[in-house]
Amino acid sequence: MQLTRQTDFAMRVLMYLGIQEDDRLVTISDIAYHFDISRNHLMKIVHKLGQMEYIQTVRGKYGGLRLVREPASINIGHVVRDFETTLEVMNCSKLDCPLTANCDFKPMLQKAQEAFLQVIDQYSLKDLLSNPQDMRSLLGLDDEEALPLQIMEVS
Repeated sequence: MQLTRQTDFAMRVLMYLGIQEDDRLVTISDIAYHFDISRNHLMKIVHKLGQMEYIQTVRGKYGGLRLVREPASINIGHVVRDFETTLEVMNCSKLDCPLTANCDFKPMLQKAQEAFLQVIDQYSLKDLLSNPQDMRSLLGLDDEEALPLQIMEVS
C-alpha cells in the first residue's frame, strides 16, 4: 500500500507544527521551505487540515498556523483516512478482470489493508514527535536567523 503525496504532506505539516515551541505560529512558506514542497500545493493541504480541525489558521500580518489539538489526540489512522480518497490496494472493478466474481486475491488484500489500518490506529502524532529536538535540528529550525527573509513572510 502506498499513501498519496497529499497524505504525506499532511503528516509533514502536522509534525512540523507539533515540534514548534511555545505554540508558535508558523507560515505555509516556513513549511514549504523546510520540506522543499510547493507552497501552492501546501495551501490546499493546510486548508483541508483547517477544515478538519487539526490545525488553526490565523489570518493577518502576524498570522500563521498551529495545532488545534494536543498531539496525543491526533490519531494517525484518522489522518490517513481523511486524506486518502481510497484505501483499496487493488480496484478490481476498474481492471475488467474475468476472475472478479470468484477471486480469492481481493479478500487477502482487504485483510492486509485492515491490518495496516489497525496498526496505524494505535499511534498518535505524539508518537511521531518522540525526539522533537532532533527533528528541529534536521529541519534547520535551531538556527532561525539563517532563514531567508521570504520565509518570514506571513501566508
